[in-house]
Amino acid sequence: MVTPQAVKHMAGGTSFYFSNAIRNMDVSYVLVTSIALSEMPVVEKLRDKGIEVKATTGGETVYFENIYSGNQDHRTQRVLQKADPFVIHQLNGIEANVFHLGPLLADDISTDFIKKLSQHGRLSLDAQGYLRKVEDKNVIPVDWPEKREALQYITTLKVNEHEMEVLTGITDIHQGAKVLNEWGVKEVVVTLGSMGSVIYVDGVYYTIPAYKPTEIVDATGCGDTYMAGYLFQRAKGKGYQEAGEFAAAMASLNIQTSGPFMGTEEDVLELLSVSKELKAEG
Repeated sequence: MVTPQAVKHMAGGTSFYFSNAIRNMDVSYVLVTSIALSEMPVVEKLRDKGIEVKATTGGETVYFENIYSGNQDHRTQRVLQKADPFVIHQLNGIEANVFHLGPLLADDISTDFIKKLSQHGRLSLDAQGYLRKVEDKNVIPVDWPEKREALQYITTLKVNEHEMEVLTGITDIHQGAKVLNEWGVKEVVVTLGSMGSVIYVDGVYYTIPAYKPTEIVDATGCGDTYMAGYLFQRAKGKGYQEAGEFAAAMASLNIQTSGPFMGTEEDVLELLSVSKELKAEG
């Protein structure tokens, strides 16, 4: 992570940020990941925190360089190493109601993998990896050729406004979310950085506010933290608005520190309570 303040080397990716964010929540969770044998100490650190991890070793570990300007909503990325694609047998013995997929690059998880996994539970997907092509270690934004086929099997899709535009060719958030829904996605989650987020389900748009942080330290992993909070709340039976607000509050807390979300459900609920009190007074 390269920011105007500092350069830091650390574990990252959806697997790292999502796992840390959900570990203190009241839900059963297991991480399935693929990593180089030399990076197993990172897995052991996760396990030491109480996170159940099923790790496949061999090959390389994906290695990103994220460069942030003063605007934390934008970053430049380079990929210095790539990992082998996931194969379905890596999930043998794993049972879940929801499988959240966090590909980092377009060839991490195939459409065939998605089809097979959809037979075992509901699928949630962060689409960002499918829109990244690596050329000379630089990340080039691209469209996802198999999107129409693959999205038929996705229950919950998370995109930001730029990813939504690449996928649909539409800049209007409401229209873009509707198109993704028409392609088969039941719950479309569009994150808008400091502008909040929009969730589209069954013809209804849920407008989720952004909870202003006291300071902005590091935006890396905020999307993963948001989805951890959202899927946790949905697993508990919460509605879309409530789940979205909880997720947004988690992301707000996350951006105020460097590294993954380390808080608890109580921390998030406290922020939501304070925010509602301030809104009532205002």
